[in-house]
Amino acid sequence: MTRILPGVIAMAAVVVASNILVQFLFGQWLTWGAFTYPIAFLVTDVMNRVYGVSAARRVVLTGFAVGVACSLIGTQIMGEFGPLVTLRIAVGSGLAFLMAQLLDIAIFDRLRAAAWWRAPLASTLIGSSLDTLVFFTVAFSSALVFLEPGNDVSWANEVLPLLGLGPAAPLWVSLALADWMVKLTLALVALVPFRVVVRKLSPNLA
Repeated sequence: MTRILPGVIAMAAVVVASNILVQFLFGQWLTWGAFTYPIAFLVTDVMNRVYGVSAARRVVLTGFAVGVACSLIGTQIMGEFGPLVTLRIAVGSGLAFLMAQLLDIAIFDRLRAAAWWRAPLASTLIGSSLDTLVFFTVAFSSALVFLEPGNDVSWANEVLPLLGLGPAAPLWVSLALADWMVKLTLALVALVPFRVVVRKLSPNLA
């Protein structure tokens, strides 16, 4: 456990920071949390490359536990329109994180023997896409209103031009698309720190 402690701490820090920063808007379609959360995939991939699948899963499960704790705290903090974290947001967040990170680990492991950049890039792109789809659908789609009937998500289902420019779509779809685009961009950017950190921790794997 000691050898993966830096990964555990890094994952916990990313989850906590993202849960805090998601409360602050960045422009019209994003929050600051959109820029910190994708770092979780970088942490997972580094752990997977250096220490293997089992270690990466332990780091992910730690992040999941920290996320659940953050959600429980958020449900007790009242904002202008009610609790900062609703049941749908808590379920969507936890489910998206766990599913996406475990998928990331599986894809990375399958591509482990390929060129160094293929495993982290493919696993992050696919995992983060699943993350965005699951979270925003569970948290805001009107089709899943039965999950929390008392939670009014009509604001998220207001029909507006996609990202202010495209065809008409529910607001939450624009939020999801903007979030997804940030994740895809950061998946490319993260290849640089991935290479640097792996070389430092395990030069024979670089």
